[in-house]
Amino acid sequence: MKVNEGSTDRYLRIGLSLFLFALALMTSGLLSTILWVLGTVALITGLSGFCLVYRLLGMNTCKR
Repeated sequence: MKVNEGSTDRYLRIGLSLFLFALALMTSGLLSTILWVLGTVALITGLSGFCLVYRLLGMNTCKR
């Protein structure tokens, strides 16, 4: 996987994931599950620097 996210993008995704995890802890049921899944996806893409949607759209936020 080739990195296609810049550092700002990655930091924002990690921050978003933490926010979603906090919201998931305050809710229950299906909404909590959805927030956990979205938070996990945001965290994985933020840590790996690769976003499949960016690749499909031909986007790249890396400064090279």
